[in-house]
Amino acid sequence: MRIVSGIQPTGNLHLGNYLGAIRNWVRMQDEWSAQGGECLYFLADLHAISMPHVPAELAANTREMVAALVSCGIDPDRSILFNQAQVPQHAELQWLLNGTARMGWLNRMTQWKDKAGKNREGASVALYTYPVLQAADVLLYQATHVPVGEDQKQHLELARDIAQKFNNDFASEEKPVFTLPDPIIPPEAARIMSLRDGTAKMSKSDPSDMSRINLTDDADAIMAKVKKAKTDPEPLPSEKAGLEGRPEAANLVGIYAAMAGTSAEAVLADFGGKGFGAFKPALGELLVERLAPMAARYRELRADGEALDAILAKGALKARALAVPTLNATYAALGLVRG
Repeated sequence: MRIVSGIQPTGNLHLGNYLGAIRNWVRMQDEWSAQGGECLYFLADLHAISMPHVPAELAANTREMVAALVSCGIDPDRSILFNQAQVPQHAELQWLLNGTARMGWLNRMTQWKDKAGKNREGASVALYTYPVLQAADVLLYQATHVPVGEDQKQHLELARDIAQKFNNDFASEEKPVFTLPDPIIPPEAARIMSLRDGTAKMSKSDPSDMSRINLTDDADAIMAKVKKAKTDPEPLPSEKAGLEGRPEAANLVGIYAAMAGTSAEAVLADFGGKGFGAFKPALGELLVERLAPMAARYRELRADGEALDAILAKGALKARALAVPTLNATYAALGLVRG
């Protein structure tokens, strides 16, 4: 059993990133390592260059992401944590799979249409072939399972189509080159909204820092942001139905429930009828209790660039060892002669 999952290295990680993705990675690491399985988590820096980027920022964000993942609970001794650029087999396998992938398949990718927008002629080739690299990312390691959200289901289906066609064309049924990975649908992630607008997702691109809880925020910053979060004048309802039409109230209750590992109904059972003057301090204290240790660990890690590079190098060494046999088998199946 082997899980493979990647995340693009972006800066300014916030509460939404943690509850939406990183916490699930930690949960899977703990569950799968206990069962003797493996988890490979990579920073998708090769994917990042499919869009305009600033090289120095990409390098800094990659190290920042390593620090964030480790501070949130990813253990480099129990999971394989690396960045794509240090495992050239990702790019090699993508090229080999380009011979199997079909234009019609890529033309149907909804994320290509969304990201390219109306200026498709001006989009990079890398953005168009992005899904083939995603297929290489998981097929390279004979992944048995890949966690996917709604927006990634189509890409995993493409990876399976490419693997199946390659096996049919160049391998035998008894000895396929690639494992067809199955999807894992993670527990429903909390949808975390802006602290200033309950109808907009929490985002690092929001110009107001008060709109988000950053993973680097200290206890004072967290408490200040929660206390100034937008709300309405009504007390909290006793039942979840009472949150309809109250996006800011629903958001704060949802954050509390996600951090406490409980349900919105349970939160309202405790706080129903109380005003935000009572609820906000309780929410702030909960966030400080859970996030402050992560923030302290993050700041410690981020200050040691050599240690972060060592973590990536260690993970890349392990990843390359797993990748080489699959890549060699792919070359051989295609009849490509290598010395």
